[in-house]
Amino acid sequence: QVQLVESGGGLVQPGGSLRLSCVASGSIFTMSFMGWYRQTPGKERELVATIAPVGTTNYANSVKGRFTISRDNTKNTVFLQMNSLKPEDTAVYYCRSMVGLNVYWGQGTQVTVSS
Repeated sequence: QVQLVESGGGLVQPGGSLRLSCVASGSIFTMSFMGWYRQTPGKERELVATIAPVGTTNYANSVKGRFTISRDNTKNTVFLQMNSLKPEDTAVYYCRSMVGLNVYWGQGTQVTVSS
């Protein structure tokens, strides 16, 4: 069982920045595909960014050039640096871990972009 704990969400003005963190329990982090997803009320959860164990990254078109996903395997932590935030980035952001067929989710952290 893997537990994921997100932090770093909050209220920020348009054009601002936030850095989300997700700490994973257990000893399999280095083998895990990690990702950030987001969800707004009434909509399906959508992919934001993913990072493979070897560091290969993938981004949704809507965040390319603004968001950066990274990982620190020594701290079992994945990060999402979010710059140039827009009101449409407002959502609950979830961390996801996938190892083989096993998928784990964090509890989510709210990001609100508003003036």
